[in-house]
Amino acid sequence: MEGRKGGRKSAEYEAVVSAGRNLKRLQQAHAHLVVTGCHRSRALLTKLLTLSCAAGSIAYTRRLIRSVADPDSFLFNSLINASSKFGFSHDTILFYRRMLHSRIAPSSYTFTSVIKACADISHLRLGTLVHSHVFVSGYVSDSFVQAALVTFYAKSCKPRVARKVFDEMPHRNIVAWNSMISGYEQNGLSREAVEVFNKMRETNVEPDSATFVSVLSACSQLGSLHLGCWMHECIVGSGITMDVFLATSLVNMFSRCGDVGKSRAVFDSMNEGNVVLWTAMISGYGMHGYGVEAMEVFRRMKARGVVPNSVTFVVVLSACAHAGLIDEGRAVFATMKQEYGVVPSVEHHVCMVDMLGRGGLLNEAYKYVKGLRSEELVPAVWTAMLGACKMHKNFDIGVEVAEHLINAEPENPGHYVLLSNMYALAGRMDRVESVRKVMIQRGLKKQVGYSTIDIDNRSYLFSMGDKFHPETNEIYRYLDELMWKCKVAGYAPVLELAMHELEEEEREYALRYHSEKLAVAFGLMKTGHGVILRVVKNLRICEDCHSAFKFISVVTNREIIVRDKIRFHHFREGSCSCLDYW
Repeated sequence: MEGRKGGRKSAEYEAVVSAGRNLKRLQQAHAHLVVTGCHRSRALLTKLLTLSCAAGSIAYTRRLIRSVADPDSFLFNSLINASSKFGFSHDTILFYRRMLHSRIAPSSYTFTSVIKACADISHLRLGTLVHSHVFVSGYVSDSFVQAALVTFYAKSCKPRVARKVFDEMPHRNIVAWNSMISGYEQNGLSREAVEVFNKMRETNVEPDSATFVSVLSACSQLGSLHLGCWMHECIVGSGITMDVFLATSLVNMFSRCGDVGKSRAVFDSMNEGNVVLWTAMISGYGMHGYGVEAMEVFRRMKARGVVPNSVTFVVVLSACAHAGLIDEGRAVFATMKQEYGVVPSVEHHVCMVDMLGRGGLLNEAYKYVKGLRSEELVPAVWTAMLGACKMHKNFDIGVEVAEHLINAEPENPGHYVLLSNMYALAGRMDRVESVRKVMIQRGLKKQVGYSTIDIDNRSYLFSMGDKFHPETNEIYRYLDELMWKCKVAGYAPVLELAMHELEEEEREYALRYHSEKLAVAFGLMKTGHGVILRVVKNLRICEDCHSAFKFISVVTNREIIVRDKIRFHHFREGSCSCLDYW
């Protein structure tokens, strides 16, 4: 008799498992369990609950758990794990509270899932409370719980707390190391991420693919090509299989570090690639101003049968905008809607306004803006329109657009700076002063600009008028001589960009010592002929520096690559890859 019951339960279990993530089949299996009297089996109920979570029906999962009179520890842990794993974070916390209310002690398995749920919804207060439960319950030294806490604090923008938890871990597994590295990277602390990676290698912990994805992203943020190349060597030396995720990270890293040729080499080495890899390669070409090459990859992608997604169309349209390919951009936008059914998002609208505006079609761009719905008129749309007005010196539309932008984001100093610069270029110094007074009244300050350059595997940082470098006198002397040579070659400083209350000579002095000029001068001093200079700036390159670098590339016969906040500029032989579309 007992054998028949055991066999029947085994058959019922197989029926539940075979239903998989199909909700309708799971409901049928549940009904069958009720009919056969097996619905009280904890093993069957637990499997049914976890599969209903996997099927995406948290509502059905809730109904099932309410039908259980006295859930045990195994059922709660399975339910908490499944709901956390499949993204039902709020329900994970509700199940955890019910578990505590039922006086069932949580395990390390419980805490790991609940902490993950708190991280996923960025609930700092609740996560901190769970951390105290961990301490009281005696799991503060559990490596998996600690790794989850590191991830939680990192995702909650508390990297210092994450590091404190990490440093207190007696034994750090690969999950903990990866959590700390990705935590730093996600909070923009790229150098710290690389330092932890180096410490990880010193302790003989072997990095995995996830480690390298995070560190490559950190290299991208830093714009450090030598560091990225070293990381590529580490990947090859580790023997890790080059999967599509790692390849995509490498393509992004090399592109963002200024070597799109290496990006293409990695891309071409992959026999198979998904839409993310193809999109990364198109984006790389686009940010460097190589619109023709970006379109060529896009056409190859479609020919291979890889279906572009919404992000793909954003990077393609952006590539067209930065290369002046207006007709091609219009065609892509039409194809996006007609052939692929992709509904234009705010990002696509920004690209279209940017493309039309950069191309000088200001009236068409403004008409496009006015045709958007109110919920689509986000600050990014107005910023693109205002940038185009500044570029083409259309001050009538520009002032109107600036008012919309400042009304949308009155506390963003960048908008006031852009408006002020536009007034300066128009010679309206009275308006420049009025904008500046508004900024002072509101306590708004322009973001401090800085530039970095890597020389002999070391990174050097410069700010405007920087005099902290030990070779400041030599750098300034060299830059003065360099700018004199540029003047002889035809360079004229864009004095309108400097503060209007200064005399002409003082304004030229203020422009000369911008951070990117200091970085370039230092790079020219410290490197030999033929070496490409690579500078990273946290803001957009100004018009004067952009003009100066074209002349510097001539008088020194050197190539200069500048990555600013928006894109890359390749200066060589007196021209820039952006074709002044920046």
